[in-house]
Amino acid sequence: MPTYNEGENLGPTLAHVFSRNPQVNVVIVDDDSPDGTGRVADFLAQGNSRVHVIHRRAKEGLGPAYIEGFHWGLDRGYDVICEMDMDGSHRAEDLTRMLAVLNRNPAIDLVIGSRRVEGGQTINWSPTRNAISRLGSWYARHMLALPVHDMTAGFRAYKADILRAIDLDGINANGYVFQIDMTRRVAAAGGRIREVPIAFVERTRGESKMTQSIVIEAMLKVTLWGMRRFFRK
Repeated sequence: MPTYNEGENLGPTLAHVFSRNPQVNVVIVDDDSPDGTGRVADFLAQGNSRVHVIHRRAKEGLGPAYIEGFHWGLDRGYDVICEMDMDGSHRAEDLTRMLAVLNRNPAIDLVIGSRRVEGGQTINWSPTRNAISRLGSWYARHMLALPVHDMTAGFRAYKADILRAIDLDGINANGYVFQIDMTRRVAAAGGRIREVPIAFVERTRGESKMTQSIVIEAMLKVTLWGMRRFFRK
């Protein structure tokens, strides 16, 4: 779980995750949050051996935070490594279902918690935000020729072996385009992907980290990757 100014969400989110998923551990990757998120995380970790904290020295972006978390999990021999938001948007009961799908299907390498398949939904989103999200996933799916409907989803469960097959340190994506990049890299490595419907709930505490620059980064990188694919044909 990457964090930046999520101090008020740490306690409720972790309590919910652990109540539904007694088999998981959580590593919090904090980007030197000025609101003291890192200190709150350290306090929670002192009383719970299932909570681990990585402190980064600056706000370096979502992608680098996930990569550091992936390396942390791989170095410690975890079989499954998940991505999940700390702001409460991702529900612990959906994590339970995602892990069950992964455990029942040994051939699957990545389970994506999807808002864009049958049964998936967003709660308390405006029509404009929904439209932008749908358009972004549609554009990435068609530019990259990938059969994934929620390309920007940040709720995921990866088999450790597929992460080892990817050049994680070669990824250069800071914002939400990181999720698109990971999807295309899993597919290129021969990984099998399954989308599982989830309910994405708009946060009730704190502020969204989405910015115009993040959207522009995603559009530019997806266009570049798509053009490279077309020219290789």
